Amino acid sequence: MDWITLLRSLQSDFIKRLTSGCLLHCETEGQYSELTVISGQRLKVLREFCWQMAEKYKRTSPVRNVFISNLKGKLGEEVVKRRLADFVTEVDYERRFSGDGKVDFTLTYNSSIGIAVKSRHGSIDKARWSISSEEVQKNAVVVCILIQEDVNEAQPEYHLFMAGFLPTRMIKLRTGKLSFGIDQLLYGSGLQCYLEQLQSSTTYNSYEQKSQIYQPHPKQESVYQQPKNQLIKPYFQSSYRDADLNLLYVKLGDECFEKGQYDAAITTYNKALHLNLKDANTHYKRGNARYQLGDYEGAIADFSQALTIHPNYTLAYNKSGDARYHLGDYEGAIADYTQAIRINPNDAIAFKNRANARSHIGDNQGAIEDCTQAIKINPYLLADLQKLTQVIKIHPNDNNVVNRNGHTPSELEHYKRAIEVFTSVIKISPNDDSAYKNRGQARSDLGDYQGAIEDYTQAIKMNPNHPDTYYYRGQTHSDLGDYQGAIEDYTQAIKINPNHADAYYNRGHARYNQGDKLLAIEDFQQATDLYRKEGKLAEHKNAREKILDLEIEESLDLLNF
Repeated sequence: MDWITLLRSLQSDFIKRLTSGCLLHCETEGQYSELTVISGQRLKVLREFCWQMAEKYKRTSPVRNVFISNLKGKLGEEVVKRRLADFVTEVDYERRFSGDGKVDFTLTYNSSIGIAVKSRHGSIDKARWSISSEEVQKNAVVVCILIQEDVNEAQPEYHLFMAGFLPTRMIKLRTGKLSFGIDQLLYGSGLQCYLEQLQSSTTYNSYEQKSQIYQPHPKQESVYQQPKNQLIKPYFQSSYRDADLNLLYVKLGDECFEKGQYDAAITTYNKALHLNLKDANTHYKRGNARYQLGDYEGAIADFSQALTIHPNYTLAYNKSGDARYHLGDYEGAIADYTQAIRINPNDAIAFKNRANARSHIGDNQGAIEDCTQAIKINPYLLADLQKLTQVIKIHPNDNNVVNRNGHTPSELEHYKRAIEVFTSVIKISPNDDSAYKNRGQARSDLGDYQGAIEDYTQAIKMNPNHPDTYYYRGQTHSDLGDYQGAIEDYTQAIKINPNHADAYYNRGHARYNQGDKLLAIEDFQQATDLYRKEGKLAEHKNAREKILDLEIEESLDLLNF
């Protein structure tokens, strides 16, 4: 397996992880990272430079366009500089608009080796980078950066992805420009190794030699061409055979893992680690395989080793937290998720997982705060987080449980937080009937009965076939003393679900409050039968006692009459 095939395979894995947000993030300059975050003072410096460029060229182009174009370029160059550090020259802040010679960086100890940096904003499947024939001739590689946020004047922080790179020796051009997508790039971790070998190669004398390589292809406008073996060998000498073998074992381990052959994956990762014990990624992967087998302690040991090598490995913190959670070590899990959040404050999964762990130790306020933050970062977590928030709302700290109308201060805070969460959900997903229903329950618990009825009514408009929404609205009507409205809602819930025992029971109460004891007895009897079938003994006993009480009342009424 040659190095290009390996890097393309790693690129394919990176693209899958890019869609799920599970990325390698390292803040240390000079070390590889799939994600780079730029904010604060450094971003301020970039902005100031770009405004200077915009002011300088405002007569030839719209100011905003010049600013955004320059900022995109400088953000990309910042990523490359952080990853390669002193291996390349400094970012150029003296450059004229439209560039100077089509070279963004050169190697510090070999100025003849140029690097072109291309930055694009867009979705993974649609982003395209392009390079001209002149840039191909003047650079050894093109490095591609993907920008997550819209580039504008006010964006406080940018999350930038090292999308990959291409050696220009792999490119043939017939026309002036070549366009390519992320799936055609090589995995970014191979960039520095390639440049190091390029620098040390005695066969790389000057870029003029490329004139023999870039010849028009007879049938295609532009093509990728994998270098022949004789071009590869000078860059990867025998000293790199162990590295190639290590990558091969890792790749084979990945294939076993994908097939669910976790024992085989662990065996293969062991061989890779025998060749390179300081590979944090392989420790993480072996830990992941152990995790899948339920060996949580072994997994934690591997994740810890990965973190010893790479202290900012957010994936390892997250997975270590998952393993500790499964072992019942919720405090340890929270500590791991907190570290992941410290490194990447936009890690929605870490917030979600920490919320779950916090709910297990009774820190319900902290759990709801984490839920709120996770939804802000990633709206697609709505379903899981709504379920968790509803559990927290309904079951606050057991030590504080009181009756429906006499909540403790801590419970009131839980309900207020729940309303905030569901309000955020509604803003993000205005057609989510369950969000309206859940917010209605929280409002009802706080005594905001009118607001609760409005939410239930909105939920019913969106989904008129959900019996529980009618049931909850009926409860709220009953709390307001509107027994006729309550009876109508309970009746509708029973029409949709004829086995809704609670609806029968509560309709019986509403009918009793209206003075209709005979119909109330019928409802309590129906509830009694259903509770018995469901095995709900306590509820069955309560309903039966109601029937006996009403029958006694009826007897006394007849005697008094």
